[in-house]
Amino acid sequence: MTASIVAPRDPAARYVMRLGDTCLILAQRVAEWCGHAPILEEDIALTNMALDLIGQARALFTLAGGLEARAGGTCFDEDQLAFLREERDYLNPVLVELPNALPGALPGSAAGASGRDFAFTVLRNAMMATWLELLWRHLAASTEPELAAIAGKAVKEARYHREHASDWVRRLGDGTDESARRLDAALQGCWRFHAELFAADALDEAAAASGLGPRADALREAWHEAMTALLAEVRLAPPATTAFVSQGRQGVHSEAMGYLLATMQHLQRAFPGGAW
Repeated sequence: MTASIVAPRDPAARYVMRLGDTCLILAQRVAEWCGHAPILEEDIALTNMALDLIGQARALFTLAGGLEARAGGTCFDEDQLAFLREERDYLNPVLVELPNALPGALPGSAAGASGRDFAFTVLRNAMMATWLELLWRHLAASTEPELAAIAGKAVKEARYHREHASDWVRRLGDGTDESARRLDAALQGCWRFHAELFAADALDEAAAASGLGPRADALREAWHEAMTALLAEVRLAPPATTAFVSQGRQGVHSEAMGYLLATMQHLQRAFPGGAW
């Protein structure tokens, strides 16, 4: 069994790796719909979006490894960074690691049996794609040329993801009483995790100072404006703000993360360096 690597410590590398983690873990959750989406067209769409996110993660991990090497550390490749870190070394927000149906979010529904609820996935995709599109637009002006190039391509993918998820939010919100109920339950269940997306820390400070990328809180106002407008279209409003802020971007994850990593890392841990 392959031993874990020591995660990059250079602030620039960690800033980039954190974004790569966000894309990778969200891709893992979205990909779980492959073969299970409510209609064939959506099955294909979600799979393609997961592949877009994996492509973004690959580019970001390659850059993060190079930045760490440039700072005097070990240059890990994309596979090592994706599969060989311990849970506390993943820096994605908790929102992206949550299962595709929050336990208890829809009392009496069938979601508990399957572990999936489409409304939750649709809403989370809309929230994250809106955030990613804003972030990629900022990163397109990064002082790191490779990151700017990644952002230039990724922003187009994020825009499509946002438009696709937003269309489904409208369809569910304006559909049946059941679809509207499920969308509202998804909103109540996952909204409290969004505050972490805008919790700036030392990595953000260093990135903003060097021109590598924006502080997390620089995206808050535009994101809230976009999400509030979308929810208003289906007669919903953002739930009241609370003091709770999850800590996944600091390596403190939910119980779900361990199970996700066990599935995601198994082949690489069992067959080191394996390739198709």
